[in-house]
Amino acid sequence: MSKRILVVGNWKMNPATLEEARTIIRKVRHAATELSHTDVVMCPPFIFIAAGSHRTDSSSHTYLGAQSVSSHREEGSYTGEVGIHMLRDMEVQYVIAGHSEERARGLNDVEVSRRVAAIVHEGLTAIVCVGEHVRDEGGVYLDTLKEQIKNSLADVPVKSAKDVVIAYEPVWAIGAQQAMNPEQVYEMVLFVKKVFADLFGQDIAMKMKVLYGGAVNAENAADIIRIGKADGLLVGRESIRPEGFAELLKAVDTISDK
Repeated sequence: MSKRILVVGNWKMNPATLEEARTIIRKVRHAATELSHTDVVMCPPFIFIAAGSHRTDSSSHTYLGAQSVSSHREEGSYTGEVGIHMLRDMEVQYVIAGHSEERARGLNDVEVSRRVAAIVHEGLTAIVCVGEHVRDEGGVYLDTLKEQIKNSLADVPVKSAKDVVIAYEPVWAIGAQQAMNPEQVYEMVLFVKKVFADLFGQDIAMKMKVLYGGAVNAENAADIIRIGKADGLLVGRESIRPEGFAELLKAVDTISDK
């Protein structure tokens, strides 16, 4: 049986109002009812997560996600932090860790690993973002990416590796006019799974999902899945445009060879 495609919508700091958030959630859930092979995760800002909780409908294959989380596992004096236990109570099932925009603000691999450990400890799925800043002809970026993956998963026990998804998002492609070409995506998917297998074993790596993120839209999404062999997508700006996002979801859902 083929694996289901996983499409994660990272809303970032959008939209401006609660009413807009509710509209996006409603429209995405409606679009997801037409899908047969795709699971959809919506990751709104913390303040809007409640708009989607208590209405999670697994029959429509839509789920709530969060864009980040504190590495602290218990309540305490951590002003401005949001704990994993709070997200679980709000019916969040997926949590992004180590997005490139957070890394650009100073988040390091050590803290990413702590966050991932907190996520999987609570039984949620961690979407761990990795990716190189530049692609050099000598292939040094592969060593950089390998170390980033290893360090970002350093605190994850083997028994919890099944709750990890890797989102490969080359930083140079984020916000660009074009995504990485599908053939390159395929090479990177294989590389990421090889590194994961070295850490946790071949059996777990074969079941682990690798998503691609970076300038994904309805026009290129299907080829990234079909030719690039990505197990899903991490979508940014397009995920808050319900009509465009619905087109993207429909495009990837029609791929039968996954």
